[in-house]
Parts: sequence; C-alpha cells; structure tokens
Amino acid sequence: MGKLIVSLSPHAHGTDTVERNMYGVIIALLPALLVSFYFFGIGSAIVCATSVAACVLFEWAINRFMLKNERTTICDGSAVLTGLLLGFNLPSNLPIWIIIIGALFAIGVGKMTFGGLGNNLFNPALVGRAALLVAFPAQMTTWPVTGQLTSYLDAETGATPLYIMQTAIKNGDASLLDQLPSALDLFIGNHPAGAGALGEICGLALLLGLAYMLWQKIITWHIPVSIIGTVFVFAGIMHLANPCYADPVSVIFSGGLMLGAIFMATDYVTSPMTAKGQLIYGVAIGVLTVVIRNWGAYPEGMSFAILIMNAFTPLINNYVKPTRFGEVPAKN
Repeated sequence: MGKLIVSLSPHAHGTDTVERNMYGVIIALLPALLVSFYFFGIGSAIVCATSVAACVLFEWAINRFMLKNERTTICDGSAVLTGLLLGFNLPSNLPIWIIIIGALFAIGVGKMTFGGLGNNLFNPALVGRAALLVAFPAQMTTWPVTGQLTSYLDAETGATPLYIMQTAIKNGDASLLDQLPSALDLFIGNHPAGAGALGEICGLALLLGLAYMLWQKIITWHIPVSIIGTVFVFAGIMHLANPCYADPVSVIFSGGLMLGAIFMATDYVTSPMTAKGQLIYGVAIGVLTVVIRNWGAYPEGMSFAILIMNAFTPLINNYVKPTRFGEVPAKN
C-alpha cells in the first residue's frame, strides 16, 4: 500500500517542468543563433559549440567527481542554455582556451558553487562573461566585422556602435554619431563595422524569441518591457538635453541590451518572483545600464547592471512579499 501524503490546501498542478522551460528558451534563441551563423560564419559555430560543450562537460564533471552525485543534471537543458548564452556574449574570434575558462567560471563558480540549478545567486552565463572581461579585456573587447564567414582568429575587427557612442560623449562631438548604422540596420543586423557579441547582432531575431517565450508563457512581459522602456525614456531625455548622446532607438538596438533584457534578466532563479518586484528590478537595470554605458569604463553596461540587480533580488522579494492569506499586516 502506497504512502498517504497529507499537505495543506490549496493544491495546484501545472505542466511546467525545468526541461520544458530550458528547452523552450533554447528554441527561442534559435533565430539569433542562425543569424549569428549568417553574419559570422565559422567563428560563431566554433565559439557556440565550444561554450556549450564545455559547460555540459564541467557540470557533469563537478557533479560526478566533486559533489559525488550519481544523478546527472546535464539533460535538463540548463547547462546547454548557459553555454549558449555565454557564447552569445562573446566575440566570434575568441580563442577556444579562453572560452573554456569562461565556461568553467559560469558553471563552476556561477552555478555549482551555490548548489546547482535553483540555488545560484547570479546568472551563470554573465558570471562567465564578467570573469573573462576582467581577465582578458583586450580579447573580450575586440569585435570582428560581419561577413567574414571563413575567418576565425584572424578576422578583421572594427569599432562597435557602443564604442562610437561612448567616444562621442567623451569628446563632446555629436558628429561622431553619424558613423552609427541606421536604426533599421541595427534592427536587422546590418553592421558595416564591428558588430559586437554573437547574440546581440540582430534585434529582430531577439524579438522573435521574446514573442515565442511570451506565447509559450515561459516568461512574462514585466522585466523585458520595464528594462527597454526605462532605457528608452532615460536615453531619450539625455538625447534631447545633449545631442552628443545617441537617440534612444539606436541605444536600445545597440550592444547586448535586447539580449540581456529578454534572455538573461528574466532568469527564473536570479530575478524577483512577483510582478511588482520584476518591474522594480527591470527599471533599476535600465537605469544602471544607461549610467554604466555613458560614464563607465566599458561601453557595455547591461551585463554588470543585471549582475548588480541579481544581488538585490532577495531584498526586492522581501520588500514586495505579499501578505499571507489570513495574516494581519504588521503596523508601523
């Protein structure tokens, strides 16, 4: 006779599983992956394949030999997703050995150190990217020009839109912004100069992924919309006040803002649980991104903004925690 399990009501059953959500996000990333292959060719394939393989290998090895877990977790899709997102945050000419180091930080430090999936405080892929950016700043800020389909380590590089924007601000020269691609070119990925990381090349492909995840109810709209909306408003005010700051549409479709807002800030584990908390979280990320981009040492601020707000997620959850049913709210 089986055990009778008694628990308090209400009881709810859903169809969501870790595997469904992880592989759902991977499916949503496919348009951006195909676009990266189209623009970067063999370099994109090498970087993404190395990143995914290294993340899966490190998760299996740490579980098997360090944590002594017999049950493998590499089939739930989380390691593959971390590897893909890490690859999307890297230039297409990054040496394989550096990618492997990034995967080790992403899985070993960002994920498994905290106890594995569901326990990590920071987004693992961004931990790997941040570690590489600090350790190998030259290699991580050298961006190949699109269209070099058969080039890898010897690819020609150029200035990214974010670098042009930051240079215009530092020099106080609004004419430098004339070098930027049009908003339409940024949207479809037509970058004549340095394009940036693999996954941030085409805003259209990322929006297709967002539409798929919203349709499948993998994520809600609160975090992406609050981030993008905040950046649009903040950047728009600055552009009106000083023409040396780029227009808000170009700001949104440049760099990793769309990739971060849609695929990394929405990570279940490291983002707030309630809609109100997600809006607070998204607005803060948007503000930090604009501040770091315009006045920080690096042209890109999205990754650091998300990591900073990952640390504040427990405080946000506590601040917006709803009152339990039947509980009398505390009086100040």
